[in-house]
Amino acid sequence: MVVDFPKRVTHGGTGKRQQEKTKKKVLDFSASVNPYPPDIGWHCSTDSLSSYPDDSYHELKERIAHVYHRNPEEICVGNGSIEILRVLCQVELGRLGSRKTFFIQPPTFGEYALSARLAGGEESPDPEHADIRFLCNPNNPTGSLLGKEDVLARLSDAKQDGALLFCDEAFIELSDPACSIADICDPHLFVLRSLTKCFSVPGIRFGYGFGDPDLIERIETARSPWTVNTFAEAYALQALLHMEDLAESRRQIEQERRILGQELSAMGLVCHPSSVNYLLVDCGRNVSPLCEKLSRLDILVRDCTSFGLPSCIRVAVRTREENRILVEALLACMH
Repeated sequence: MVVDFPKRVTHGGTGKRQQEKTKKKVLDFSASVNPYPPDIGWHCSTDSLSSYPDDSYHELKERIAHVYHRNPEEICVGNGSIEILRVLCQVELGRLGSRKTFFIQPPTFGEYALSARLAGGEESPDPEHADIRFLCNPNNPTGSLLGKEDVLARLSDAKQDGALLFCDEAFIELSDPACSIADICDPHLFVLRSLTKCFSVPGIRFGYGFGDPDLIERIETARSPWTVNTFAEAYALQALLHMEDLAESRRQIEQERRILGQELSAMGLVCHPSSVNYLLVDCGRNVSPLCEKLSRLDILVRDCTSFGLPSCIRVAVRTREENRILVEALLACMH
């Protein structure tokens, strides 16, 4: 029997692979991480590696609960936000007689559809007939941000239809935290968060989420034991004390995003309005050859063909000097 097994999702953040291949320094604009992360001065003794992590992650959940004014029973943790997404789909879409359909609004993060399909879910073209509705806020790759009232309206619709609203806020700390709904407790809502984007530590792999205690218990039961390693836990415990420091990151990102957007627009490119640390740029042509030319210059951008946007690239907002190098490279490669 031939099984129609889904294919892996294309991601950015391939700088390490490129550096290993070329042995050269790479500027990776395909990875959207904070170019101005706070210095949190964390430390983890190697002595702690001789013990297993506490699989209940009691201290870590208490810290998250304190920061977000939630109960520890409403919090789950994972080896990156993707693991939590995978496990949630497993426990919700994979249960017989339970939720089987999901809705996404493209273009958006491809892991929602993949995770749902891997769990046995079927995509619905209509949110009213979907049991899980995925929302990325701010959205990836567009950078668009919905206000809190707009998201709450979507939650109200989901409740009315007996559905679950899955709201991914991985980038919201680099956009506008006032739009977050992480403070809302509702059985029809799950909110996903990540520290790795806003503190620029994707190698740590740490994500967390908020939901109804019954759903959280199922997620915590289904996830692999000790999934958050000792180094990731130590980093997260310290980083959570520095969430307010991200205000300065947001200020600098907004300034550099505005300047970069102006320079790209002056080249005749179309920059979609963004609230966060990346820009969706329409180049008016198939961008795959352009991405290849930039790669040969050791500059990586995100080819958005996998998002269904073959004329677009997504570029991270980096430092002023790095952004200048990108603009000069684009000018050289497009003419």
